[in-house]
Amino acid sequence: RAGVPDEDVYQYRAAAPQEAAIEEGSTRYLETEFLLNRGIETYGFIEVGIGANAWGADWNGPITFNDRAWQGQMNQLYLINERILKEDQLSLGGRVDLLYGTDFLYTVAGGLDTEWNSNRYYGLAMPQLYGEVGTQALNIKFGHFYTLIGYEVVPAIGNFFYTHAYTMQYGEPFTHTGVLATWNPNDQLSIIGGITNGWDNWDVGLPTNQANPFPGSTSNASFLGAVTFSSSDGSQALTLANSSGNEFATASFVNPTSAYVGNRTVTSIVYSNEFTDKLTYVYQSDLGYQAYAGGDIPVYYETQGQQPGSAYWYGVNQYLFYNFTDYLIGGLRLEWFRDNNGTRVQYGLRDGSPEATGFAGNFWAMTWGLNYLVGNNLVIRPELRYDWFSQDLGNAALGVGLPFGKTAGGLGTQSDQFYGGCDIIWQF
Repeated sequence: RAGVPDEDVYQYRAAAPQEAAIEEGSTRYLETEFLLNRGIETYGFIEVGIGANAWGADWNGPITFNDRAWQGQMNQLYLINERILKEDQLSLGGRVDLLYGTDFLYTVAGGLDTEWNSNRYYGLAMPQLYGEVGTQALNIKFGHFYTLIGYEVVPAIGNFFYTHAYTMQYGEPFTHTGVLATWNPNDQLSIIGGITNGWDNWDVGLPTNQANPFPGSTSNASFLGAVTFSSSDGSQALTLANSSGNEFATASFVNPTSAYVGNRTVTSIVYSNEFTDKLTYVYQSDLGYQAYAGGDIPVYYETQGQQPGSAYWYGVNQYLFYNFTDYLIGGLRLEWFRDNNGTRVQYGLRDGSPEATGFAGNFWAMTWGLNYLVGNNLVIRPELRYDWFSQDLGNAALGVGLPFGKTAGGLGTQSDQFYGGCDIIWQF
């Protein structure tokens, strides 16, 4: 397999997102002897793509990150500078990631990237900026970093598919700011835990004019942790991850001037099994909960099978990857996501739609894709996807419309959608 990137780069395993980095065998055009002698690595990639839906709508509904139909997008121009900790001696490390492109909007953190971006189509995000001290077996990380929750990640090079699962986009955080401790006692066990200031947040505090104040309600200190178990031969891995802390519960649907704060907890399970050298299976599930979401839940959905005023979301994804050759890999993703109270899934962030609420109901999707590896540095990722939505009673009465088949500023008219897209990633 000389000269071909390992397929593990594109089939992200149950591990910390930072490990889904660019394959070491790729040619890195930005590296210099001066930086390498000081342990600093510089590399990146550029991702461009296009996709469209069969309805001819201007937008691809809740599909992300490729949200615009028939519009070529430079999704990610991604640059990384890092200094990796030494394996068996105390050292200092760190990493900074910069992302420019249309995907910036999905990775911004409150109080950071929002301060320098004003364009809704292209912008600059800094999803990671952290330092580390310790060894690879025992270390402390401090700063701004990607989440431990879920399976799919922000950097395009760490995913098999061009589009993302509902769980990743609507059920999980992307980044955190805080402190994490990592302990890897052996090759089969990894334990990570620490304190952050919540979901996708740099330095924005919780509101003080809360409609539901309670002891500790102004603190956004959150727990973030994960445990990964791996088999001795490396063919199987299981990760359990959790994030829990106070979050601003009210979005923009019902009464954005009424500040509700409550505990938000999400738990993720990721299991991967490399059955053979050619066949790999991945299971992933999320369960999320938001307390005191009453200001964000229409009356139709307040008592959808749980305590009134709270919101739940949960989903299951299954992936199957098959290596046809060293250069061609096929993938299948089956997903189900339940937005129990209409607080998570909504129209695209930048399509100018009126939003009375989100979509309460079940989202289903099947995605078929290929990864064609061209030499060391290039991968082509075509995919086909079919989504459908089964709504709960009340959507029509609220004037929300349906998730698919919509134009800018209007409401959707369709409950399903066929989508096709393709992107190209070049590493440098």
